[in-house]
Amino acid sequence: MLNQSARYFVPDPSTWPITGSIALLCMASGAASWFNGWAPGKFILFSGLAILAYMLVGWFHTVSRESEGGKYNKQVDVSFRWGMSWFIFSEVMFFAAFFGALFYMRVLSVPWLGDLEHKLLWPDFKADWPATGPGIKDAFTPMGAWGIPAINTMLLLSSGVTVTLAHWALLRNDRLKLIAWMFATIGLGVTFLAFQAYEYIHAYGELNLKLVFMVATELPPHVDTVSLSYTYFSVPLKD
Repeated sequence: MLNQSARYFVPDPSTWPITGSIALLCMASGAASWFNGWAPGKFILFSGLAILAYMLVGWFHTVSRESEGGKYNKQVDVSFRWGMSWFIFSEVMFFAAFFGALFYMRVLSVPWLGDLEHKLLWPDFKADWPATGPGIKDAFTPMGAWGIPAINTMLLLSSGVTVTLAHWALLRNDRLKLIAWMFATIGLGVTFLAFQAYEYIHAYGELNLKLVFMVATELPPHVDTVSLSYTYFSVPLKD
């Protein structure tokens, strides 16, 4: 049960934030080095991923132990909910910015660049969609909506269902189903990431779609992961 004491729980100093920072530094520097031809960079990247996994497991374990130990009162629970609300709001604004940029390019800027006035600057540019923009001669093949993109969409929708089922199991104090649905959600997330990695490799190597064209990709796996963590750690099981 939640401890309804008036004192707001302040955790002890933790090493998990700096551990996560080290993991992100290794991942960023390793990936940059690997992409620029330095072979040891991939080992730095994978080391960062391993450190990140260690940090996630350790930090989540600490938070869950504090939650089930009755250290979180109603005020802490509200803080968790506000944190999740702001996270979701940041996701909404993130995608609003990207889809706004897509709308601007497709509906406004491409027709403008193809009008008579801009023909003086870019005589060879055709205002067709999809387009790489004026002055870029590299040909590319657009990726269809079916196939892996459709499969990934189904995986994301399915993971939303399984994490909701995990939440319901938690509210019923059914730990066995909670763990089962949590692992199902994690499995769907891992499967999504595997398909996403294959899709990026295929798009980059065979369709000539560079990373700059794939900025506005889905983030829901992060939403599922954080939602799952919030579900488990902020609502402790009853004794």
